[in-house]
Amino acid sequence: MTRLIERLFAAGYLAVIALFLFAGAALVGLAAIEMWQALVPSQSMDLRGRFDSVLDAIGIVTIALVAFELAQTVFEEEVRREVKISGPTRVRRFLSRFMVVLVVALSIETLVAVFRLLHEAPEQLPYAAAIGATAALLLVGWGVFLRLNRSVEELEPEAMAAAKDEDGDVEADADETPAPKKPAARRRTPPKAPAAG
Repeated sequence: MTRLIERLFAAGYLAVIALFLFAGAALVGLAAIEMWQALVPSQSMDLRGRFDSVLDAIGIVTIALVAFELAQTVFEEEVRREVKISGPTRVRRFLSRFMVVLVVALSIETLVAVFRLLHEAPEQLPYAAAIGATAALLLVGWGVFLRLNRSVEELEPEAMAAAKDEDGDVEADADETPAPKKPAARRRTPPKAPAAG
């Protein structure tokens, strides 16, 4: 029964990964279309409209990056490593990958919003600043969490060792392709001394 439930969870994770990958690929396609419309000279669009299209493409690509990173995180942490979120080391590793992508995505969205609102609606710039403040607060909170989590890890050295062993096993599986063998160097036989006549 337990094995069946684990297989159901694995199938669910694989479905989530596939949806994230499909969504990311669709967003990349939309960003490419938006960028094409911004750069094609035949389009009757002024420079301001082209600039807005490029900003739209950047925002869409940012969301696609989040989707791809989430797919990779779920695959490596839930399928490949078969992680059970219990030890502080595992929690820190899982959340750190997600928080990095989230903070970077919010920072990029803040820049895009500032560039756009600066020319279109300056009175709405506080909303863009709120997005940037949210990213900053997430970064500060993440730093505090890492600091506190580090002290907890010192109380569970066996969990830290297990996580490092698991990382080593995953890296070893990723580097399964053996390096090409170098041809063995031929030994030179020393010349025979001439026989004394």
